[in-house]
Amino acid sequence: MTDLAPLETLYDVSGGNLLPLPPELAALYGRLGFPSHPDRPTIISNFVSTLDGAVSLNVPGHAGGGDISGFNEHDRLVMGLLRAIANVVIVGTGGLRIGPDHLWTAEYIYPPLAGAYQRLRDSLEKGGAPLHVIVTASGEVNADWRVFRSGEVPVLIVTTADGSRRIRARGMPSTVQIVAPKSSGLLSAQAILDAIRQVRSTRQGDIVLVEGGPRLVDTFFAGQRLDELFLTLAPQIAGRDGSVERPGFVSGHVFAPRHPLWGTLVGVKRSGSHLFLRYSFEQA
Repeated sequence: MTDLAPLETLYDVSGGNLLPLPPELAALYGRLGFPSHPDRPTIISNFVSTLDGAVSLNVPGHAGGGDISGFNEHDRLVMGLLRAIANVVIVGTGGLRIGPDHLWTAEYIYPPLAGAYQRLRDSLEKGGAPLHVIVTASGEVNADWRVFRSGEVPVLIVTTADGSRRIRARGMPSTVQIVAPKSSGLLSAQAILDAIRQVRSTRQGDIVLVEGGPRLVDTFFAGQRLDELFLTLAPQIAGRDGSVERPGFVSGHVFAPRHPLWGTLVGVKRSGSHLFLRYSFEQA
């Protein structure tokens, strides 16, 4: 249980098919639904950013999202909710290096609502934990990270041919699946989605959650494969002096001014001075 106050809904035109949130989640978050996409899942991303656009302070011991949100409970509530409805969660290795014991499950990020999250998953017939998809072109991963060694969650590593050889040489547990798309060059969003389909069928109504980092979500924007962005705007200024990179939530491509990507605001919620924004984007 939790004594959190409900999020205040300031604007919501998201529409779509409403999900059957348990009463405690409905009271805290409000309604949540997504438009249907024939013959494919809905692909969403979730980030927290400072007012000046930093998603990581990039300082040892302070590189995670908690330092950006101020360890805000409502941000963790939303993270848990999105993980609870996800069939697949996609992450890069940067997040694993920051939190080698992290699991991308609802109950891990916000334990007070673990029961409600599981009831939601059960009502949606999503079974156990979402498939954890780790994307790494280089194959530089540690077989001792919890996500690999614990057997607590299903895991797929999407990598290159060279990366696959490195990973297999590290003695990865047999429960971890590895797929190396045949496409040459960098791993595109479509290549990642195709690799997922080799091990887990996805269909209309399923949710694929991209949790980053910035280069991974950039890949999905560049491939125009992202339907929605959930963005928590934290009321802090991180600042930059050039000594360390403090990236935004997209890094790798330049879109504007020649090919800007414009989103449509479909939701705004508030908790104190934190804003919880929701934007929709057109897929190609």
